[in-house]
Amino acid sequence: MESHDAGPGRFGRLLTVGEVATRSGVAVSTLHFYETKGLIESIRSSGNQRRYAREVLRRVAIIKVAQRVGIPLSEIQAALSTLPQGRTPTATDWKALSEKWKDDLDARIRHLQDLRDHLDGCIGCGCLSIETCPLRNPWDMLSKQGPGPRLLDP
Repeated sequence: MESHDAGPGRFGRLLTVGEVATRSGVAVSTLHFYETKGLIESIRSSGNQRRYAREVLRRVAIIKVAQRVGIPLSEIQAALSTLPQGRTPTATDWKALSEKWKDDLDARIRHLQDLRDHLDGCIGCGCLSIETCPLRNPWDMLSKQGPGPRLLDP
């Protein structure tokens, strides 16, 4: 984090951490956490207070949407690092980021649907029903693969 005068300068009007928190709907502590993870960045005023360029609001929105669909923060950080610093991410940027995550999301959706469809029939590692388990896990063959659920976890 560099130390800069918090005036308008080349960054335009800078936002305080409280303003970013209010406008983005996330806690100040969350913004600090995002910053430590390299998801967003601030500059420091001459009084050593964090100041954010306005483009951070769009980055926080992208982070929140990506988190909501289950993208790990490490993947979000890697994707955001491909964007140019100092400008608001565009709709084109978002399309590129979301395309990278689409296959992973589709795979997770299929996995969750499979879990849902088989949840009532087996816990995945043994039998709950004499009628069902001999067909899905005859002679407890899955126990050779180790303890825990086997059929429901890829």
